[in-house]
Amino acid sequence: MRKILLASLLIPILVTTLASAQTSSGTEVAGINIGAGLAIGLAAVGAGVAVGMAAAAGIGVLTERRDMFGTVLIFVAIGEGIAVYGILFAILMLFAKV
Repeated sequence: MRKILLASLLIPILVTTLASAQTSSGTEVAGINIGAGLAIGLAAVGAGVAVGMAAAAGIGVLTERRDMFGTVLIFVAIGEGIAVYGILFAILMLFAKV
């Protein structure tokens, strides 16, 4: 679990840092790219935890009540929204005027 967590945090940081090294040499731009990578990585980890917990609880509910499928699906989708917010913030950081 620690290896997956570490990889999900380091890969976006490395990719954005390498991209910023090729495009410009300003330190403020590199900081924005690192922040965007952290936004994506941390949001993905948070979404994974949320979806894992919601799906585990949802499976328990569905074994007893099949009619709750729509509600369980909504709760799992809400957890995925965290990753979408991370991507949105990263795009805003990368394409904002400095």
